[in-house]
Amino acid sequence: MSKSIFGQLNRRRFLTSAAAMVATPTLAQEADPIAETAYDPLRPPPEPEPPVTRNISAFRAKSWQPYFDNLRNGAILVDIDSRALHYWADDGETYKLFPSSVPLSEDLTRRGRTQVIRKVNGPSWSPTPNMRKRNPEWPAYIPPGPDNPLGTHALYLSWQYYRIHGTHDTRKIGRRSSNGCIGLYNEHIAELFSLTKVGTQVLLI
Repeated sequence: MSKSIFGQLNRRRFLTSAAAMVATPTLAQEADPIAETAYDPLRPPPEPEPPVTRNISAFRAKSWQPYFDNLRNGAILVDIDSRALHYWADDGETYKLFPSSVPLSEDLTRRGRTQVIRKVNGPSWSPTPNMRKRNPEWPAYIPPGPDNPLGTHALYLSWQYYRIHGTHDTRKIGRRSSNGCIGLYNEHIAELFSLTKVGTQVLLI
């Protein structure tokens, strides 16, 4: 971890905060006050979930036909309730099922159809202006690496601030732990990254 990145930033405080928003929607290039308010990682989270075993009973394979008309460019289904991500390749043969992190609460959850518009191996992270206003000691930019909340890979969706990405904090997977995005283990996002294309269909239910 590079000390030069943070200067005088209290790293312990920042990393503790960053862990709480592992899947926080990112990028501050566009001003969107509503989105910034909704996805501020500093807003109080709901009551933490009690200890749970993995969501095995709901973590089952699905067929793509009830959800997609075709598999053009492949398809990703994110099941918020079962905290699972399903992927089907356009060849109709390849199918993957991954445990995921999901949004903390219903008001942070978005459902519907979108698509992958950008793929980044080694994503960087920038807080929105509203995040910086709330926590001015945060860095304006975090490069790829072990401190980055987006893990090793990110799939950017057509919805502003929404990503499917990795996480260095594996405790978040299988739980309600994000502020809007969908998180995967780094090894799983790397595999999904290699399979998806720009234009891959995505449906969150």
